[in-house]
Amino acid sequence: MLPIALVALAVLLRPVRLTGGAARDGQARLAGALLATGWNVMVLGPLNATGLWWSFQAEGGVVAGVPVDLLLGWALLWGALPALAFPLAPMPLVAAGLAWADLALMPLAEPVVRLHDGWLVGETVAVAAGLVPGLLIARWTVQGRRLGVRAAAQVVLAAGLGLAIPVALSGVWRQPGWVLGLAVQALAVPGALGLAAVREFRDHGQGTALPYDPPRVLVTGGPYAYVRNPMQVAMTLGYLVIAVLDVRFLGAAALSFAYGAGLAAWHEGGQLARHDGWEAYRGRVRAWVPGTRPDMPPATVHVSATCGRCAPVAAWIERHEPVRLRVVPAETHPAGLRRITYTRGDGPPEQGVAALAHVFTHLHLGWAVLGWLLMIPGLTRFAQLAGDAFGAAPRDVRPPA
Repeated sequence: MLPIALVALAVLLRPVRLTGGAARDGQARLAGALLATGWNVMVLGPLNATGLWWSFQAEGGVVAGVPVDLLLGWALLWGALPALAFPLAPMPLVAAGLAWADLALMPLAEPVVRLHDGWLVGETVAVAAGLVPGLLIARWTVQGRRLGVRAAAQVVLAAGLGLAIPVALSGVWRQPGWVLGLAVQALAVPGALGLAAVREFRDHGQGTALPYDPPRVLVTGGPYAYVRNPMQVAMTLGYLVIAVLDVRFLGAAALSFAYGAGLAAWHEGGQLARHDGWEAYRGRVRAWVPGTRPDMPPATVHVSATCGRCAPVAAWIERHEPVRLRVVPAETHPAGLRRITYTRGDGPPEQGVAALAHVFTHLHLGWAVLGWLLMIPGLTRFAQLAGDAFGAAPRDVRPPA
């Protein structure tokens, strides 16, 4: 396994070299390397476990029939190595070179690797689903491009490596359908919390959840107005839900909490301390136990005062005494509006159901959870279509002449 050792050595030494005089560039490359490697682990692990195109003859260090050292070596070769060693090389050339090397080496790996008929199809799937997306994610991370794609890729990675693969390996999915249905519904709450936190980082912090690809500014809105560590809280709660079905996930919950309270708090605390307002924010918002009322940044919601369906909505919002949210007649907006519109100074405006979901986060924790659920991709669009069908269709609201 000499090639694996060489790749591992490159992963360990390359970031050290990059830190001299180019810390930010080195941090971006390390983030790209981690994401690309994790992506390939997530893709290549299940692909190898299927046994459709090749199988393995190995003893010890095997999970689901796949040698762990071989899987990690493959993921490092396709992920960390190109991200760290060839960050500026033409990507098609890098992808072609790594794919060609794999095609040449796979037949030489016998008897550890036994190739089946049609193994070239499996190789094509691996390149298309693992190698190429991993290279793109790493390249965009280094270049600071495609923020939405990078954030989405990290969500997929967290769900795949942190939830889907452990659940598949544990066999917890063999529970009766009604039990799994209840578990999925219970997981919706921590899932919505985590997704809302990622969205807050993307929209209002211009960064991602990865410590080496962080937001550019201090993020204190959305879930962060209730608790300082919403992503760690979401992951820990998710494991606790699954632990009801399989007690082994209590260990995963403990590890998640230990990571969030220890290593992540130490590393991220050092980064956050450089932001203005961090000490004051830390004094107002707890780390792990959400508050019932938020510490939100100021925002404005425009609601029509002349629309018979809309005016009661504005009155309902004001009755709930929202925190740092101004309710303003939509007729006063200089550009003219067609839906209820929510705006914050550090992010894009939201309209319709999405605006109402953000309004909920200014009320209290119970309404905020509903708002985060409504922000789940796809559900917002469905709720908007349903609302339009029942009379909440857009209408022109113009400022008075």
